[in-house]
Amino acid sequence: MRRPSSPPVQSHQGDPTTVRLLGGVSLLMDLANRMVYPISPLFLMAVLGAPPWIVGVIEGLAESSASLLKLYSGWLSDRLRRRKPMAIAGYGLGAISKLGMAASMGWGMFLGARLLDRLGKGLRAAPRDALIVEAAPEGGRGKAFGLHHTLEAVGEVAGPALGFLFLLGFPGRYRALFALAMVPAVLSVLLLSRVREAKPPAEKRQRPRFRFQCLQPGYRRFLWAVGLFGLANSSDAFLLMRAQDLGFGPRQLFLLYMLFNGVELLLTYRLGRLSDLLGRRWLLGSGWIVFALVYGGFAIAQSPSHLVILFAAYGLYQALTRGIQKSWVADLVNPSHRGAEIGTFYLVLGITALPASLIAGWLYTTVSPALPSSSVQ
Repeated sequence: MRRPSSPPVQSHQGDPTTVRLLGGVSLLMDLANRMVYPISPLFLMAVLGAPPWIVGVIEGLAESSASLLKLYSGWLSDRLRRRKPMAIAGYGLGAISKLGMAASMGWGMFLGARLLDRLGKGLRAAPRDALIVEAAPEGGRGKAFGLHHTLEAVGEVAGPALGFLFLLGFPGRYRALFALAMVPAVLSVLLLSRVREAKPPAEKRQRPRFRFQCLQPGYRRFLWAVGLFGLANSSDAFLLMRAQDLGFGPRQLFLLYMLFNGVELLLTYRLGRLSDLLGRRWLLGSGWIVFALVYGGFAIAQSPSHLVILFAAYGLYQALTRGIQKSWVADLVNPSHRGAEIGTFYLVLGITALPASLIAGWLYTTVSPALPSSSVQ
């Protein structure tokens, strides 16, 4: 009698060390990314001479170009029954991209470096999330993803803080800041090398076969909802550009980014644990409502003090959605195709990122800087 098939990778069920290590990896990479992200639009426009609509093109292409790779990397990690090599390759590309950004002499070169960074994210995202799921205890996925995103948020607060301090001492040295960001990115790769990954028993040779039509109906409905919401969710770069329009300078942009990431840091873990107890649906829906209110506020904001409140509220939206959304995905996917089906979630996010950012860039350039924020309404 044939034995029933099992998930391609055996899990470290209830292995908190793996979850903490993966959280530390994301902390370091997000620290590197957030050291430079708040001033990237300014660098593009003030140093490289790019028009505002190019920011939308770069952000949209950067997110969407990686969407197919996120699906493929998840599928390949299922097929090879290995997650870690794909994740290491992805974090490595993220580290190399920082030097490309520092060396950019035009917005085309910067686009290439940004694409390399997002391709790295495309390689690592689904395999890393699968590793987290396989290390989380049953009934504790919200807590596991909450812990992971809390550690991410530590990096997202520390990164802007370091960027602020660097520009305080070295005003206008944007290229040097991009190069410096490579250091924590490389450290993230080294830390990832310490993560344990269980190998499946040798006798289990059956390879998973993934098809879109095999997705569970509940998961397909969830992806439709995520896709529709994603069409209104343009890049955060436009919120930073809006802040710049209302008088925030380069160093102040870092402080705003620290504020919203700080709110996320304080709330993410608690809300992740709460989602294990109360369910994901209502918390995620509340997050989407907060998002709509915040973007409406950005459209009508008239003073810097308004933006301080709005960026703090934006942190609440992030805390209500990022980890909880991924926890819900983990609940809905088939364990035998976990990497590929998690990759499908990222595919939907990537497909909607391009039109959302292109529309926002066109509205910002041709109509009004306030319209990208109001388009969600």
